[in-house]
This record gives sequence, structure tokens and C-alpha cells, in this order.
Amino acid sequence: MRRIVVWDEVHEREIVLVTNHLGFGRPPSPHLQGSLGDRAVLQALKQNLKIKSFVGTTENALHIQIWTALIAILLLKWLHHLSQANWSFSNLATMLRLNLFTYRDLRDWLRNPFGTPPIIPDPQQMALSLA
Repeated sequence: MRRIVVWDEVHEREIVLVTNHLGFGRPPSPHLQGSLGDRAVLQALKQNLKIKSFVGTTENALHIQIWTALIAILLLKWLHHLSQANWSFSNLATMLRLNLFTYRDLRDWLRNPFGTPPIIPDPQQMALSLA
């Protein structure tokens, strides 16, 4: 058993936890501490990528899901930087999710998100000559 004391800054009080999970309450590993320690990144992961639970049960599966989500957040942050629509980060993530399967250039969409999507050209059927 392990006793953990946590300070609650909002209510200005100590919270005492007793657990048999010996790794609980220890700082994260050094390679995740810099990226996962930031509260804004965790909030963005939870709110914008809709991660409610982990898919896998092994440590490797958890690492893969966390790193995939971090890469997705990094890409979304870059697109937010490039966007000229002056949207909030969550609005951009939602609009990208809604337009995920539309046929358009991403850079053009970031410059003019409310423009009409281009007309998809009809596929050309090529003749197959067997002679």
C-alpha cells in the first residue's frame, strides 16, 4: 500500500489517496514528461481528438495511441497556424473533421474555408486493347 498526498489548489486543501498501485503518483517518464506534462496539450487531446478510453491494454498499445494522438495534435496546431479563418483550435478541428472526405486542396481550404469545393472531374475510362 502507498499513501499519496496531493494539494488541491482550487479548494486549497490536501487530498490523501491510499492505493496499491505503486507506480501511481510518480512523475511520468522523461520522454513523455515534456509533452504530456502540459495541461493544454492534455486538454486538446481530450477535447479535440475525442479520446475517452484507450483501445489497447498493453503498454505498447497505449504508447502507440498516445504518440499517434500527439502527432495529430501537432499537425492540427500547424494547420491552425496556417489558417487565415481566425478560428479557435477546437473549431478548426471540428471543421477539418466535417470536411475530411471532400475533394479539395488543404492549403486552398485553409485560405478560403467557405469557398465552393471544386467539381470532381469524371474519371476517364481508358481502352484496353488486347490485340
